[in-house]
Amino acid sequence: MKKKDLSIDFCGVKCENPFFLSSSPVGNNYDMCAKALETGWGGIVFKTVGIFIANEVSPRFSALTKESTPFVGFKNMEMIAEHPLDFNLEQMRLLKKNYPNKVLIASIMGENEEEWTKLAKSVTEVGADIIECNFSCPQMTSSAMGSDVGQNPALVKKYSAAVRKGTHLPIIAKMTPNIGNMEMPAIGAIEGGATGISAINTIKCITGMDLDKLVGLPIVNGKSSISGYSGKAIKPIALRFIAQLAKEPKLKNVPISGIGGIENWEDALEFILLGASNVQVTTAIMQYGYRIVEDMISGLSYYMEDKGIDKLHQLVGAALNNIVSAEELDRDYIVYPNYEQDKCIGCGRCYISCYDGGHQAVVWDEEKRRPSLNKDNCVGCHLCSMVCPIEGCITKGELTFKNGAESREISL
Repeated sequence: MKKKDLSIDFCGVKCENPFFLSSSPVGNNYDMCAKALETGWGGIVFKTVGIFIANEVSPRFSALTKESTPFVGFKNMEMIAEHPLDFNLEQMRLLKKNYPNKVLIASIMGENEEEWTKLAKSVTEVGADIIECNFSCPQMTSSAMGSDVGQNPALVKKYSAAVRKGTHLPIIAKMTPNIGNMEMPAIGAIEGGATGISAINTIKCITGMDLDKLVGLPIVNGKSSISGYSGKAIKPIALRFIAQLAKEPKLKNVPISGIGGIENWEDALEFILLGASNVQVTTAIMQYGYRIVEDMISGLSYYMEDKGIDKLHQLVGAALNNIVSAEELDRDYIVYPNYEQDKCIGCGRCYISCYDGGHQAVVWDEEKRRPSLNKDNCVGCHLCSMVCPIEGCITKGELTFKNGAESREISL
């Protein structure tokens, strides 16, 4: 199959595809970024630069694992770029010189209005296409920077205005998820002069404890700290924020860059369907390398071909109308589970989970080691299908309308 045209306009800048490195260790210098661009990434968000130079700890990573999975969540204690500002600016200048058709987003972070303006001017002069304001890093050693700023709509507005003062380029404000309502600081950013929004940054966390030393992980000279959590585990939270931003009337038509747990083309497409026109990746690159973008490009191309989609922008926000408030959901029917007995391996997982964690609706035949359903107890929650280890063994079965509900066609 011929590759589809995955180009898309983001903040007025044409991108050959929506796949970008996010501002993080994966885009720390020229050589790393150049390799990524050669591999097929549409652009990069260079690791956040500032007047502040980070003094990092060692070790700085830990992970949340599950059974045989290397990790589902990843903790990173790293701050912004550890190189001097002049070095970072020169690296960005070389990137734009040698890859003029790729998109360079410069991520910046200041401690006051003067620094934000100065940084904006500096990255504009070296040829950046877009500026991203990091209002969201959760592990900065100063409360004047990072997520403490991003939780304050007034500060976000003020610093966005300071950046606008120093540049003519599009500005995207990177939001923190360590907040209940992300829309408020996002609105502040747009009111201050930002062009778009990126979300989410990492979530404050403690991934685990050393049970012998009684210290959180990773251990830094006998201590640990709360810092940023990323990876596949945060994708559901990221998707929630993206949908809320995209549905906010005061942010209508504001470009969104989606971040959080993207590992493959399906993950990326989920962000796009909920309103993102650009996506950024870090943790999956750290685990699998830059070449994952090849599968992303191929997978998204096949999907568009299969669905008859010519332009990527046709998919942006296409699922938003199907995300509604809880009170709008149809509560008039029950869908009972159906047990495909020929596929059942007799493990009993459905019975145990339903009895101990559900509604005691699964009846277990001890001799045949097979489940059956007690409809009088079943509420149609489908916990049994979630825990079943065999794909297609427990499916959606009979649909019954509740007493008093009108029978009609239902979309499942």
